[in-house]
Amino acid sequence: MDRLRADCPWDREQTFETIAPYTIEEAYEVKDAIDRNDMGELKSELGDLLFQVLFHAKLASEVGAFDLDDVVDTLVDKMVRRHPHVFDGAEKFDWDELKAQERSGRTLDGVALALPALMRAQKLQKRAAKVGFDWPDHEGAFDKIVEEAAELKDAQPEHRHEEAGDLIFSTVNLVRKLGLDAEAALRDANAKFNRRFDAVEDRAGRSLKGLNLDEMEAHWQAVKTAETKGLT
Repeated sequence: MDRLRADCPWDREQTFETIAPYTIEEAYEVKDAIDRNDMGELKSELGDLLFQVLFHAKLASEVGAFDLDDVVDTLVDKMVRRHPHVFDGAEKFDWDELKAQERSGRTLDGVALALPALMRAQKLQKRAAKVGFDWPDHEGAFDKIVEEAAELKDAQPEHRHEEAGDLIFSTVNLVRKLGLDAEAALRDANAKFNRRFDAVEDRAGRSLKGLNLDEMEAHWQAVKTAETKGLT
């Protein structure tokens, strides 16, 4: 990193803010390699993610904030503190409670603003549920979706953004109450739509721009039926 910061014009110009998007991107590429069970790619992507850690630590050392050794020391201290059942002989522990003890302030403090919106919504809801602010079962969460959908349907144009957000937030809450992960559920839905749309284009044998909606829907239903029957 010393050499790169000294001799590479691009690396020399970077700041925490400019490389942060790359850090996020590399983390997602690690996840993608895991999902594809591609160990060779995972090795490469973990290296790229590690490079981001080294870069941030180097930037911090240049302003006298901390260095890589400090990062590692802080991590070791945190892991020891959060694993008393391993290092202190404690028989029972609550991971969330241990993390809460490390935080000061309000219940929702510390849920990172930069998290993907679905992930942050679910974390906020989980934190709130820890102190009892939660539906007793998933039926209440489902009813809330119906309520929010009606509000969005009736909303004036200037209020649709807010109401759409409320509907999405409520949907995430139902997913959480069902014991599922909203980010993973939507990621799988994206993949399914991508797969089926590709199949629709293949089945049509030409650009969909030349088809009307009824024709495209017929292809879509045929693809769904074939997929359900295991023919694709």
